[in-house]
Amino acid sequence: MLSIKKKDKVVVLSGKNAGKQGEVLKVYPDEMRLIVTKVNFVKRHTRATQQEPAAIREKEAPLSIAKVMLICPKCNQPTRPKFDCLSDGKKVRICRKCSEMIM
Repeated sequence: MLSIKKKDKVVVLSGKNAGKQGEVLKVYPDEMRLIVTKVNFVKRHTRATQQEPAAIREKEAPLSIAKVMLICPKCNQPTRPKFDCLSDGKKVRICRKCSEMIM
């Protein structure tokens, strides 16, 4: 099970974007990669069409899940969550620093 999901707040640990924070837009679990807002911009050249002219556009590229760490919404600190099962059998993430459930 992945510890990072869509709409989680994360911090980048290594690479040219180290220290930047953002929200997860999309997760690719098969490739172990994710896209974070305002992080890891790349330039793409687009060909002209009848609707719009040619341009150089910037967009976010996928990052490795190993390069990011989840930020706990309660204590606002980067943490590696632990997993626990509730009484009804549901699996939840728990912050190791403040012991609160991460939804």
